[in-house]
Amino acid sequence: MSEKPEKVQFFHTCLINEFYPGVGMSVVNILERLGITVEVPPDQTCCGQPAFNSGFSKEAREVALKTLDILLETEGPIIVPSGSCGDMIIHQYPQLFYDDSKSLAKVNAVTERCYEFTQFLVDVLDITDLRVRLNARAAYHPSCHLLRGLKVENQPKVLLENVTGLDVVEFQDQEECCGFGGMFSVKNPEISGSMMNNKIAHLEAVGADMVISCDMGCLMHLEGGLHRRGSRIQVRHVAQILEEGLAS
Repeated sequence: MSEKPEKVQFFHTCLINEFYPGVGMSVVNILERLGITVEVPPDQTCCGQPAFNSGFSKEAREVALKTLDILLETEGPIIVPSGSCGDMIIHQYPQLFYDDSKSLAKVNAVTERCYEFTQFLVDVLDITDLRVRLNARAAYHPSCHLLRGLKVENQPKVLLENVTGLDVVEFQDQEECCGFGGMFSVKNPEISGSMMNNKIAHLEAVGADMVISCDMGCLMHLEGGLHRRGSRIQVRHVAQILEEGLAS
């Protein structure tokens, strides 16, 4: 994309819309501060990932088609503040409709417009430093779908490294799964809980004030574990960090 887009579409995801609306507002506020008009398609729902991960392909296709039809009526880049949902649309939708050429054409028209939030800032807008300041000791958790699915690795790191006053520390097994995995945590709670506890123990070992990620699924999972342990470590979406720094 050669020029900065004047307008984008915000696909807010279920977890952000229903449980963490403040994260969505942080994304919108940052983009608007950059002079971009943010539109939110009003009829959007789930991307279909829960059904897809549970093996309900028919139901996932129905949800995905609704999402595609809604997004096809819009213009401009589509911003997804979640590696998980972004990967679902970009990589799993083509699998869902591999045998349906008509729907696959819709998929291709939508996926070429989709960007995870930090990916959009760095790769499209060419922004790596928002000139923000925030004093804290933080650890960054790279979610599995973001890192392994979308191959988004350096974009969130460079944005965080350029936050003045933010000490981003590395920790043991940083790239290991937190144990959430959507339906994995429901189907395999003991394994999921063990993975989460390992992650939290490593976060505590480096004295982090907060753990930052690009996926609220991971952060919701870790937040529950931290609360049960009585930990003072806070969870933050990268957009919250960037907005908090802008306001300070």
